[in-house]
Amino acid sequence: MSAETLNLPEEGELVVASVTSVKQNGAYVDLDEYPGVEGFIFIGEIASGWVKNIRGFVREGQRVICKVMRSRKDSKSLELSLKSVSEERKRDRLQEWKNEQRASQLLKVIADKVGWDETTHQQTSSQLVESFGSLYSAFEEAAMQENALTEAGFSGEWTDSFIETAVENIIPPCVEIRGNVNLSIHHIQGVSILQNALLAAEEFTDDEAEIQVQCFYNGAPNYRVEIRAPDFKSAESTWEKATQAILRSMKEAGGSAEAVRD
Repeated sequence: MSAETLNLPEEGELVVASVTSVKQNGAYVDLDEYPGVEGFIFIGEIASGWVKNIRGFVREGQRVICKVMRSRKDSKSLELSLKSVSEERKRDRLQEWKNEQRASQLLKVIADKVGWDETTHQQTSSQLVESFGSLYSAFEEAAMQENALTEAGFSGEWTDSFIETAVENIIPPCVEIRGNVNLSIHHIQGVSILQNALLAAEEFTDDEAEIQVQCFYNGAPNYRVEIRAPDFKSAESTWEKATQAILRSMKEAGGSAEAVRD
């Protein structure tokens, strides 16, 4: 029977587990993300080198990050390794788990607020994971881009609550806002004038402040402006400055411009 049929993790996967019992030859754990699935960490997989006292490395109730080595003979428990996971990977995997736990709690708050039944709640959660890779990523994307849910095909009044919750509770690595500018100029040096106007916008890129402004050609006379910043306040301020620079540059050259946010 396959790991997928039994809802077991794959070999080589890093799993979050809670230590339930410590013996002389190893430790038994429950897998936090796989209800009902147990694992065993043989003493030789607890730490590199000789382990004189296993309780110096693991204790009951401790949460650990392990690597799945193989399924045991009962096909319902796993042989795990603690020593095969570097400290950096332990930290990253544990943070990932914590993020997902927090995202689940936030979605539960939204479900209660909009009046979902349990079926709708679970279906929506699964759909968000399928679209964004994880529930936390869905919140993160919504916090970064207001139209992230719409672009992924989600609709309904609940999306407003989702976006509001994401913005209030998730600190994304950056936010992104987008918009279009329509530029028009009748001049022998029209191409150069357009380029200068867009470059005027991109000059608001500030590496130190982690602000990036990029302009793209959509098809005359339409151009796209994308801004990435640490937060919405910085992004909105940069959008205003960048588009005003475009409008000013075009006006001074005798042309016209119109900016529209997505």
